[in-house]
Amino acid sequence: MIKNTLIILLCVFGISITTAHELNGTVISEDNEKPIQGVGVYNKSSGAYTYTNVSGYFEIDDISVGDIIYFYQLGYKNYELTIDASHLDSTIKVIMEISSASLDQVLIVSKVNVLSSFVDVDLKTSPVKSSQDILRKIPGLIIGQHAGGGKAEQIFLRGFDIDHGTDIAIDVDGMPVNMVSHAHGQGYADMHFIIPETIENLDFGKGSYYADKGNFNTAGYVDIKTKKTIDKNSISVEAGQFNTIRAMSMLKIWDGENSNAYVASEMNVTDGVFDSPQNFNRLNIMGRYNYNNYKDQEFNLSLSHFQSKWDASGQIPQRAVDQGLIGRFGAIDDTEGGNTSRTNIWINHIKHLDEHASISSSAYVTNYDFELFSNFTFFLEDPVNADQIRQFEERTIIGAKSVFEESFHLEDHDQQLKYRVGIGFRYDDVNDVQLSRTKNRKELLERLAFGNVDELNAFSFADLNYKFKKWTFNPGLRLDYFTFDYEDLLSETYDSRSEDKVLLSPKLNFIYSSSPKAQYFLKTGLGYHSNDTRVVTAQSGEQILPTAVSTDLGTILKPTDKLVINAALWSLFLQQEFVYVGDAAILEPSGKTARYGVDFGLRYQIADWLYFNTDVNYTYARSTEEPNGQDFIPLAPDLTSAGGFTANNLGNFSGGISYRYIKDRPANEDNSIVAEGYFVTDLNLNYNYKNWTFGLIVENLFDVDWNETQFATESRLMNETEPIEEIHFTPGVPFFLRGKVSVKF
Repeated sequence: MIKNTLIILLCVFGISITTAHELNGTVISEDNEKPIQGVGVYNKSSGAYTYTNVSGYFEIDDISVGDIIYFYQLGYKNYELTIDASHLDSTIKVIMEISSASLDQVLIVSKVNVLSSFVDVDLKTSPVKSSQDILRKIPGLIIGQHAGGGKAEQIFLRGFDIDHGTDIAIDVDGMPVNMVSHAHGQGYADMHFIIPETIENLDFGKGSYYADKGNFNTAGYVDIKTKKTIDKNSISVEAGQFNTIRAMSMLKIWDGENSNAYVASEMNVTDGVFDSPQNFNRLNIMGRYNYNNYKDQEFNLSLSHFQSKWDASGQIPQRAVDQGLIGRFGAIDDTEGGNTSRTNIWINHIKHLDEHASISSSAYVTNYDFELFSNFTFFLEDPVNADQIRQFEERTIIGAKSVFEESFHLEDHDQQLKYRVGIGFRYDDVNDVQLSRTKNRKELLERLAFGNVDELNAFSFADLNYKFKKWTFNPGLRLDYFTFDYEDLLSETYDSRSEDKVLLSPKLNFIYSSSPKAQYFLKTGLGYHSNDTRVVTAQSGEQILPTAVSTDLGTILKPTDKLVINAALWSLFLQQEFVYVGDAAILEPSGKTARYGVDFGLRYQIADWLYFNTDVNYTYARSTEEPNGQDFIPLAPDLTSAGGFTANNLGNFSGGISYRYIKDRPANEDNSIVAEGYFVTDLNLNYNYKNWTFGLIVENLFDVDWNETQFATESRLMNETEPIEEIHFTPGVPFFLRGKVSVKF
């Protein structure tokens, strides 16, 4: 029905659909002679492209004699085919050879988020070493930990202090990571349930230009794809300073012709760098089953469980260190900490209806609990018992999504059309979500907030990708419906409130590919993040889905096979929103904000064995309703950079050195308190002998003093009569050495 409607509309404008010469076939891997899914098939002459499906099958239309067809995928040598008369309307088999990942294996095609394909090279050449490293691969994204490693990281991107995920949508295999109406903060995204070695690739996009991305997609999104299969079993053990031990295994448990399964596990224990031991422990386990009939469908079933427990030294005031009351790694209240767990089951299925149409479906169920003890102000509110708070919740999440996709070619040699239509829902059942005042984690002093949350988000979206010669037009539309229910358990009588809201978010993107070596783009769109259910009901449904309006104008250039440069000018405007402060159970209006910035990135394959990447990002962020000089956005980074060198294929040796930098930035609205910047360097070295790898990992190679997270906080120490507002910080890791031994079999 949809296709027929599009055909009628195209015919009205004098464009007809026709059949021209085509090339089809199958792409297989040389090592196991099995089909390879997701191989890019690109016509260098016309710019047309497609990807192999679950059977390794591809079909590219409108080819002519002399066209050069390029087959590419990270981890395989490039394959080129020059079309002659024998290839027209023929079927071929392409065998691709395994190779180390390099820049020449990725092309600039007319995709809205093509940059993520090049960042995948960063991931393949220098795999992540911890859960924290996952997000650090995103250009311009900075993270910081301030609760002993058990709490979700604080995220900064495009002039946002995103807190723990309010303005970035994060998924794993289609399952959302962000938590709505969370006990600690809206959008809370704890990624520690992901085992780093199971990550296959990253897909990301900045801004709110993607119809299939909904809640929290204002500054951007990150989709993490885990491995469907593993080639070999692997076991690794790390040990290092501060009584740190990490063990990881990935083991095949089934390896059939059309199906396979593996189990991955990870254990982390450490006392941490602080004077008071963290007693940190984390356990992850994940199992994944994959079925592929190598014809028209693929099915994946995944299960995972994660649990973590830790003590923390929290954020400490600068004056306590300056006065010698504590050292940089000391604590005012070392009874902070918490425990959390998450159990997931998720499925993914794709069915190819024919060579041009498919239906992709996913569904998930998550059971989650969270308990966190913090003390940010010490003795400000309660000089006798101190200001410790407890945040707690138990949650079940259920969701599903289905997407229909179809593509076809038009009469003109350079015209392609693809559309997607999707529908889905997410339901969060959050019980006993609360904020309480406590003492030594044991004694309940007072409940400040206590209730049950039920939140439903139903959505649908559609977008169109129309390629005409060197131009690609990508309009999209998203429709979201929310219901918010909150039952206040502190009320003496039954008190349940409900609100609902509908939001329409249009997107429109333009891409101009002047050649296979250059892309220019203009992206526009509306995005949003939902407010906490407790805000929605308190505000009687007013201003509960603040909208972000964003624009990107930029380019991606590949002047040689070994060099990629990207640059963009962007803007982002955010409407008035009301924020629920989970640490205080109060509402705070944030007002309208405006952000402008410049992104620049460079990736260079200096030699077959040496790879370099760097990203520099500048942002100007201000509140638009405050007077000049009082309009700074606290903690919004204005200049960040990250990058490094990676060496591979040096005989038995490999390794890399990387850096991350953030400039000094305002910690409050008038910039009278400044959060100090830092420049930190990490190093890793590996020696490979047969199937064994021996490695060294060094964090903070030059042992610089740096503050990982910082806040302008008003607090009072036990011996003080008046409160003081100043920088409170969590110190960054000093020189930290770990050794690693791993084996594959």
